[in-house]
Amino acid sequence: MTNTDTIFKHFPTIETKNLILRETKLADAQDIFQIFANDEVTRYHDLETATRVEQAQFLIERRAERFQNKQGIRWGIARKEDNIIIGSCGYSIKNRFLLEIGYELARDYWGKGIMTEALQAIIKWGFQELDINRIEAMVLIENIASIRLLEKMGFLEEGLLREYGFWKGQFHDLKLFSLLRKEYRNHQ
Repeated sequence: MTNTDTIFKHFPTIETKNLILRETKLADAQDIFQIFANDEVTRYHDLETATRVEQAQFLIERRAERFQNKQGIRWGIARKEDNIIIGSCGYSIKNRFLLEIGYELARDYWGKGIMTEALQAIIKWGFQELDINRIEAMVLIENIASIRLLEKMGFLEEGLLREYGFWKGQFHDLKLFSLLRKEYRNHQ
């Protein structure tokens, strides 16, 4: 049995100083809906702004299905003080040695170091628990805050993927970033 098989038996919970990174459940749908109902949160996202709580329920079910099928893992970011979901972060599994990272956070929590804390935890988890070699991120070129966050985490820009993404009725240029295991070790 590979390490990946062991990881996908039970959804892992990660605790940090201020956060609990945990599996989201249908009981979290209203909180997740509130996150995605904000146009500022979905501005750079490949999802439309949510208008119904059923959209959040579908997202929760889809993420659970991807975990069960070993295609990805997406943690809900909850505050330790009340266990309320304020965002999410996680990975799509590209192959045995490569993950793609993604994340979003409720607007009220931007600029408070929350995503930095969450990403530090899941990046460490990815390199230690899954024994991967590379984490990628693809970011819209206009998403300066996300680009700065990735650079802060030690990711390096590799280049521009012209009209690589298509959502919300148009093509999007994306910047490709990566973090290698050896760079992660040196960044620590």
